[in-house]
Order: sequence, then C-alpha cells, then structure tokens
Amino acid sequence: MATPTKHRLSAAEEFRLIKADKAHYMHGYHMFDEHAEQGSLNIVAGDGAYIYDTQGNRFLDAVGGMWCTNIGLGREEMALAIADQVRQLAYSNPFCDMSNNVAIQLCEKLASLAPGDLDHVFLTTGGSTAVDTAYRLIQYYQNCRGKPEKKHIIARFNAYHGSTTLTMSIGNKAADRVPEFDYAHERIHHVSNPNPYRAPDGMDEAQFLEFLVKEFEDKILAIGADQVAGFFAEPIMGSGGVIIPPKGYLKRMWEVCQRYDILFVADEVVTSFGRLGKFFASWDLFEVQPDIITTAKGLTSAYLPLGACIFSERIWKVIAEPGKGRCFSHGFTYSGHPVCCTAALKNIEIIEREHLLEHVDVVGAYLEERLATLGDLPLVGDVRCQKFMACVEFVADKRTKALFADKINIGERIHSRAQSKGLLVRPIMHLNVMSPPLILTCAQVDEIVETLRECILEVAAELQASGQYQGQ
Repeated sequence: MATPTKHRLSAAEEFRLIKADKAHYMHGYHMFDEHAEQGSLNIVAGDGAYIYDTQGNRFLDAVGGMWCTNIGLGREEMALAIADQVRQLAYSNPFCDMSNNVAIQLCEKLASLAPGDLDHVFLTTGGSTAVDTAYRLIQYYQNCRGKPEKKHIIARFNAYHGSTTLTMSIGNKAADRVPEFDYAHERIHHVSNPNPYRAPDGMDEAQFLEFLVKEFEDKILAIGADQVAGFFAEPIMGSGGVIIPPKGYLKRMWEVCQRYDILFVADEVVTSFGRLGKFFASWDLFEVQPDIITTAKGLTSAYLPLGACIFSERIWKVIAEPGKGRCFSHGFTYSGHPVCCTAALKNIEIIEREHLLEHVDVVGAYLEERLATLGDLPLVGDVRCQKFMACVEFVADKRTKALFADKINIGERIHSRAQSKGLLVRPIMHLNVMSPPLILTCAQVDEIVETLRECILEVAAELQASGQYQGQ
C-alpha cells in the first residue's frame, strides 16, 4: 500500500463520505453491484502526477485522470489565472451576437495551431459534445450545399467517440453496448478495427492494410458514395485499447475520403495537446489534413471542462454563404465559458513555455522502450505504446491469443494489485491502459514498468495456483 500522507481524513469523515457516496452519487459507468459492495477510491488531493485518497495514500496516476491531466495537477498559476477571470467575468452568454474576449482569443489560438485551413472553431463543453457538434455540422453542411441525401456516417468497430446517445452509437465500442440502453442505427455504419494484433489469420501488416482500405471503399460503394457524408476516426484509438493502426492506414483512408467527397473527422479528443508530442497529431504524424478536428481533455488539462470542434474554410464558405439568412441553431449554455477559455489559454501557454511537446518526445520514447520489456511476461499478449498512450493486453494463451473468460476479470485483477502498490492503471476488460501526465519523468516510467511487472507475475502465479491459468 502507498505510504499515507498529510491528506488523510479522520476515520469518521471517511466513513461519512463512503456512506454518502453509496447513497447519493451515481458515477459515470456506474457498476451497481460492485459499488454497493466495495465503494469507491475517494480522491481528496492531487499534485503533479500524483493523487491522494481519503486515507492519505499516494498514487502515481498513470491514467492521467482520463487521458486529460496533461500538465499535472495543483499548478498555482492555473489557479490564479482561473480566479482572476472569475473576478473579472465569470460568465458571458455565448449565443447569437454575444461574445467574450477570452473565447475569441482561444479560437484565434486554436486556429493558429490546427493544420491547414482549419480556421473556424465551435467551443463545446467536452469531447462528447464536440463530436456531437461535428456530426450536426456535417448534416448542416450537406443540406446547405444541396445534398440532403448525403448523410450516412462511417466509423470503426470498438472505437470511442463519446457518451451521448449519438456519439456512443458512432463509437460502437463493444464493452459500452449494454442491453439496457438504446442506440442510434440509422445512417451510422462501421468498418473493422485497425488492430494489427487482431488481424485475420495469415495476414501480415501490409496485407491487413490493403484489407482495411478495400473494406472501407467497398462499404462506401455499397451504401452509395452520394449517400456517405463523413468518416470519424481517432488517429490512435484510445479507450478501444490504444490501437495503433498499420503504417499508412490513416493517410490511405483519407485519400479514399477525398476521392468520394467524404468529410474526414479526426477525433483528437485524446491525441491532441501533447499526448503524442504534437498539438495535433493528424497532419504532423499521419499526413492527414482533416476537414474537422474534435478536441477536449488536454485542451485545459482537465482544470475545467471545455471542448472544441475545429473545422475548415471549405465548410465555412458553404454554411456561411452571404445572403442566405441561415442560423446554426446549436449551442450550449457553457460553451465559450470565459473561465474555461482562460484555463485553456494558460494551459497552452504552459505547454509551450515548458517545452512539454519536446519532453514527450524524449520521455515517450523511453516509455515505449521500457514497456516493451513486459512482452516476455506470462499473461502479456501485446504491448502497444506511442509516446504517452499505452496499453498492455492480457491473454490466456500467447500462441492463439485467446482471451481469459470474463469472470477472471484479468484487467481489473492487475489494476487492483497495482493500486495496492501505489500505481493507478485503467482496467478495460482484458486490458490495462495508460495515459500519464505529460510531465512524467524517466524515473516515474521505471516505477510504472517495475510495478506492473511485479503485479503481472503475482497475478499469473495466483491464477496458475488456482488452476485458472496453465502457464506458458
């Protein structure tokens, strides 16, 4: 267990919070039975890459909150900038002919950072609303250009694009598709997950790439090219398991989109603002010029909620055609919130001033190298890492890549063991996913890898002793 610190609450206050949490707080992805029985890990403080629970235990947060605490927690200059903005202007109406100076400054800054002619910004409240906005913008654009039939959307299986009904439907992540919810199906289609580790038997990476591109083009032609409006893709799939596609995949898919007049939406909610060593990954890393980029998370490093849908001059010229008297009747009470925009501007300033993109290049390469050493361990089928996005996939059989039965809960087992040693990784079924703050040091990389190694070996021995794992 991590060493208790000064942040520890009294036993009475801790008990009161546990009781209140169970009685009143419904969490995102709430696991009813588990929460009722086990309660939560209640966090009371954060400092840099570390967080502290009510018992005063310190944890190295290799999850980075939820892909989002990029500059680290507890920065005084962020607190001061936010407080100053609250004093000056805590809120401003973002609709119609109302604006505020910091929202304008942020949109100008985002336009300067985004690739190509992505010069127009619609500010939202987070990643889900940014993707939702992108979807609505595509529909609006196609109607404005006189193509009301061109409304179908293609995405990938097991992607994650948000948690609204619409964005969850676009994402189609298997673990999120619980039967108690309904999903949108009309005009939303999916093609294969570009995971080289799970490519069809007998295909090498080059053959898998050709298969994926052909499948995409065949899907377009089956629907009708005049019917397909947009393609949604994370440059590297995040919550779907840090899926790093075959080399050249994104550019090839973008070229197909260009050929059939299909808008390419790069969902960079996770990959932007430094996680891959760039402000935006699409062009700099993958040579793709999107029509729309969605972003959130690292935009404010989670100090306050904010997202953005950044789109091209090409789209703007159509929807803002003079003399049409149009209104884009879409918005959120808290989009363009001056305090959130101030947090974003200060966050970007810190990333630039402290050269965090360059830091990610160096430490990210070290993280890739060190995590790869876990590949020889029992249980480990695949290790995927690019800069500060990483995943370890666990299998029951390395040769066949067969997964453990769901009841084994392998990702959770290893996560729980790591938590007891002061390390947080994110369990997703048979995966442990990591997205640490960009300020991570090489020493902290060593701590992550060494702790994970211990946990994997301990869980493997435990499963083998109980007859649930045969060993290899």
